[in-house]
Amino acid sequence: MILFALFILGIASGFLLFSKIFLTDTKGDFFELNQKISVIIPARNEEKNLPHLLKSLSNQTIVPDEIIVVDDFSEDGTSKIAEKFGVKLIKNPTLPSGWTGKNWALWNGYLNSTGDILIFLDADVRLSQDSIERIVKTLFSTNGAISVIPYHTTQQLYEKLCLIVNILGVFAFMSPYERKSRSKGMYGSCIAVFRKDYEKVGGHKRIYNRVTDDLSLGKLFCENGIRVENFLGYGAVAFRMYPNGMKSQLEGIAKSAALSMQLLNTKTVILIALWTFGLVLTGFLTPILLYTHHPLATKFLIGYILYVIQILYLQIYIGNFGIVLPILYFIPTAYFLLMILYSFYQVKFIRSVYWKGRQIKVGGK
Repeated sequence: MILFALFILGIASGFLLFSKIFLTDTKGDFFELNQKISVIIPARNEEKNLPHLLKSLSNQTIVPDEIIVVDDFSEDGTSKIAEKFGVKLIKNPTLPSGWTGKNWALWNGYLNSTGDILIFLDADVRLSQDSIERIVKTLFSTNGAISVIPYHTTQQLYEKLCLIVNILGVFAFMSPYERKSRSKGMYGSCIAVFRKDYEKVGGHKRIYNRVTDDLSLGKLFCENGIRVENFLGYGAVAFRMYPNGMKSQLEGIAKSAALSMQLLNTKTVILIALWTFGLVLTGFLTPILLYTHHPLATKFLIGYILYVIQILYLQIYIGNFGIVLPILYFIPTAYFLLMILYSFYQVKFIRSVYWKGRQIKVGGK
């Protein structure tokens, strides 16, 4: 009975952790923009992703005034693609000691920008036709700094294994305790800020050595009295995170999983732990109890079915992971646990993480 109560509590925690907060709709009052928009894209070996983003940026209801691609020592055709689309191409200078590659690229993108509004986009982002308009409208409505958690578009089976990882990632930003926090992080794939606010806090130069650059940047804004809000990208902003194979996916998830958890509100961590405990309990034990005809099998099966229903509901707004893996959720759960262990090993024992051909020392929070 106690175990049954625990995984029911876990399911309830999942609904508490999730909030449907979307970008401002483009419909409604006339919107007149008299400020210049700069889009800054850090790109390291992004020849497969970059064309999709640049094409969508050229077809917006509000077209950015300048698009800056910062080529971060790519070894593929990233620069040629940027030149083909006619955007402003910056070759990232030599990486200074202590800086992480992405922070350095973003900072140099800012130094070469002229916009009153800065929108930082990862190269794997995909935009709907009115995305920039919705982002800018939302930025003005909050009068602070915003980030968007993109809808995760998946194609291959290995990408769908990120199901639980993605849900937990959304929980980490949409938890009521994070939304109300006076020290909240941001989601790095899509961030929009006013230039004056970015300069006020010192930008990425202030967090030059942080692996979790997005979380650290959000907290930096909060510390300086600038409001931070996070939104779901459903219907407007999407991404395909790891199209280049499972190796890049393993590195990407492990890079920040353990470090990110350390920066969350304690109450958020407790709710996430409850949800995950129920997930593990029902996911791994239910098949065994059913097979052995254990007296608790029926109760566990009820919990299992409830988790399946919840996961199917959540993925409507989080990403397209199909039907099979939500039903067999013990598979992506096992994948998630493996990633957490690997991330923890890197952070605590190796004291560095590996990403896009670079070994990055773990420093700061």
